[in-house]
Amino acid sequence: MKAALKEGGWTDRNDIIEWVENKMVSIQQRILVVDDDEAIRDALMEILEDDYDVISVDSGFKALAQIKNQIFDLVFLDIVMPEMDGIETLKQIKAHDKNLDVIMISAVDRAQEATDSIRLGAYDYITKPFDHEIILNRVDKVLLKQNLVKEVRFHRSEAVSGAGKTQIISRSKNMVMVFDLVEKVAKTSSNVLITGESGTGKELIARAVHSASLRHEKPFVAINCAAIPAELMEAELFGHEKGAFTGAHKQSMGKFEFAHQGTLFLDEISSLKSEFQAKLLRFIQEREFTRVGSHQTIRVDVRIVVATNTSLDEMVKEGTFREDLYFRLNVVPILLPPLRSRKGDVPILADFFLDRFNRQMNKRIKGFTPDAIAVLEAYSWPGNIRELENLIERMVVLGAENRFVDEKDLPFDLLFHGESERGAQKGASENRGLIQARHSFERLYILRALQNCRWNQTLAANLLGIHRNTLIQKMKALDLARDLRDD
Repeated sequence: MKAALKEGGWTDRNDIIEWVENKMVSIQQRILVVDDDEAIRDALMEILEDDYDVISVDSGFKALAQIKNQIFDLVFLDIVMPEMDGIETLKQIKAHDKNLDVIMISAVDRAQEATDSIRLGAYDYITKPFDHEIILNRVDKVLLKQNLVKEVRFHRSEAVSGAGKTQIISRSKNMVMVFDLVEKVAKTSSNVLITGESGTGKELIARAVHSASLRHEKPFVAINCAAIPAELMEAELFGHEKGAFTGAHKQSMGKFEFAHQGTLFLDEISSLKSEFQAKLLRFIQEREFTRVGSHQTIRVDVRIVVATNTSLDEMVKEGTFREDLYFRLNVVPILLPPLRSRKGDVPILADFFLDRFNRQMNKRIKGFTPDAIAVLEAYSWPGNIRELENLIERMVVLGAENRFVDEKDLPFDLLFHGESERGAQKGASENRGLIQARHSFERLYILRALQNCRWNQTLAANLLGIHRNTLIQKMKALDLARDLRDD
């Protein structure tokens, strides 16, 4: 079964059901029972509680409150209830979470209303009095359906990301400019130089260029130049003949041949030694090469995309990178902005990674509190998207089920990163002691509240649980003034 999963193909439907049913056992599903009749609630609880985590409430209002604060897999919902009936409750449940399955509970003479509720999004309905086996069969059916849907979505997303790996998430203006440039350059065969700090997603952009090009059905071959010893670089890229050097027991194709009619991505191009820079330049000019140990010329059609996190322009000035090769590679430059300058991207990237790792680890971390998001947005992310991804993975591994990640759950260095940077700039190296540490924490905590409330002092004071006059006094004592960049 595992082999079938890895290769992306199911061989037998019974295997699917058996695999999903086994998977369902590992996490106890949560069911919400909503009925104003205590006897009905108790009856359903007795049927379900041995196999599921069951919560019961006696009104639609309480049901909505539970759904907004916890994750449920299924809801049993009575049609006839005082104050807010089941039909209106169903509408509001679906408005909050359209994917949450609901089974309506009705008396026999209300069956028409129950069937009508299916048009509003209900999964099914049952009539009173209940049959023990029917209830369990309905639950098994809906939960099996949910797991099959989740697995299909997961494996489809994995197949897409594995094949193209071009999923780039952003809403910042400077990334929109990058996307526009990718779209324009993709239709050409010009060489592309992608620059940006480590962790900004340079390979993703290279794959996006390839995927949007006329070469998208041909290979995309990626190679990290820094990971290959200098003495093996030529053989790795151009290939070698049998006996060309010690250990060359058979003829081998190089990456340029594998990438024929496709795209060759050379990451960390700045690490290439000067002797190979000359050979790469010759290939770019002539579009031909010879394998190591051979005299036969091989011609290939390859589009070259390179990336670096260092300044090739500076390396040219220092004499460590060939100027003529630099100009050949830098036909279309694409500069990726660091995450700290991609306004608004941290929350959506955090949610994206949270969803991915929740699915991968079968966890149910609900999201991030506003305080946690404020800390994430204030952090400078020196490791960029890769650092954020690693942090979210850690939060999912360590996080408790059905809870939000709060500010207190985040690593301590994220909370004080801004303060420590300012201290370093001032040359402060001494141990500041508990009083100064408390002063720094209080300043940062109040600053986050003010930023969350867009510097509305009344709202910030309410958020902090203090009087507005107290907040004003603390702002003066802590030298907190509004920064125009917060607008």
